[in-house]
Amino acid sequence: MTVPDVGARLQANPVAATIELASVCVAALLLVGTVSLLLGGFPIGAQWPWLLVVGVGAAFVLFWTALVPAYERSLQ
Repeated sequence: MTVPDVGARLQANPVAATIELASVCVAALLLVGTVSLLLGGFPIGAQWPWLLVVGVGAAFVLFWTALVPAYERSLQ
């Protein structure tokens, strides 16, 4: 696949491309957040950063495992 082919696919499906790009960004941020929290030690005093990572991760998984398949089934 060449670069113009990728550009044509992105222009054909801008919503799907945006969702995919946002998913990559969320996954990268979750990785960076998890690693930085692990390097910081155990969450003794500040638990909200861990809750934020878990909440965003859960929403991310729910989106891709429940909402996207349900939407695809509704199109058929």
